[in-house]
Amino acid sequence: MKSGIRSYAALSAGQPLQPFEYELGALPLDYVEIRVSHCGICHSDLSMIDNEWQQSVFPLVPGHEAVGTVVAVGPQAKNLKVGDTVGVGWYAGSCMACPQCLSGNHNLCPNSDQTIVGRHGGFAERLRCHWAWAFPLPAGVTPATAGPLFCGGATVFTPMVEFSVRPTDRVGVVGIGGLGHLAVQFLNKWGCEVWAFTSSDAKREEARSFGAHHVANTRDAAQMKSLVGVFDYLLITVNVPLDWAAIINMVAPRGRLHFVGAVLEPVPVAAFSLIGMQKSISGSPVGKPANIAAMLDFCARHKIAPLVEPFPLSKVNDALDHLRHGKPRYRIVLENDFK
Repeated sequence: MKSGIRSYAALSAGQPLQPFEYELGALPLDYVEIRVSHCGICHSDLSMIDNEWQQSVFPLVPGHEAVGTVVAVGPQAKNLKVGDTVGVGWYAGSCMACPQCLSGNHNLCPNSDQTIVGRHGGFAERLRCHWAWAFPLPAGVTPATAGPLFCGGATVFTPMVEFSVRPTDRVGVVGIGGLGHLAVQFLNKWGCEVWAFTSSDAKREEARSFGAHHVANTRDAAQMKSLVGVFDYLLITVNVPLDWAAIINMVAPRGRLHFVGAVLEPVPVAAFSLIGMQKSISGSPVGKPANIAAMLDFCARHKIAPLVEPFPLSKVNDALDHLRHGKPRYRIVLENDFK
């Protein structure tokens, strides 16, 4: 392998990451190149390393919560210049010509360029993306902690906007982890009455510190039953099976149960559990560019930030093991320590 961009890559499914070098080639005309300073680790990185979704291409350089400095700008790129501090999330590009892109829903583009699907991501010195998917950090958003906003943050902020969550709504966040701890902060500042649902009593006070007005344990059947018909909006951030009948019962008339956690098992739903009280079930991916930009401004205005644990990039396997064992409070960010 010729000397090139230094990174850490999984050479096959489920394997520890190893030092890996690759060439980038010519910069596409409408792309920018970013020198990565920090990159968050998302559970989706583990899913891609393990090829859980059967779409991984190896060698795989993970990392789709990257923050860094623009070092090169293609001649057709817009709104960015060398020296800008930007972040990049799950999407690195979209076709800009399909009905979804033309309507502003670039995140639904059927030909999107996903940052770690068939291309190398942010556990590296450099990362490239289309200019529309590189987001300048507003003043007040710190590069060392901002990475998780570009996946986890955008994922939980988007449905608040897309489904018109109101400040008068009573909302529940199921799972107080990397996504959930951000959702609680957003919804509190949005003006909602916020309930945090966790299976860990150890997170009770932390959930309150993020802005939860109430905390419930998902393993407490009596407490779950006492909340039947309460929630206008119930956000599922976990990727594990739950008592779905009990969860659906907690949704209020005309309320919404929304999935952003990638639960792999089918979710059983009885039609009558929705029909009688006109309930809805939905899901959404990472947000479109307009929503991500709005989220960043919202974070700057309300001083919202992920709670992170830093690791040097050279200790990436230690960081991944930490995540596999469910230990982070609440998100891991790798610091580029290539010399």
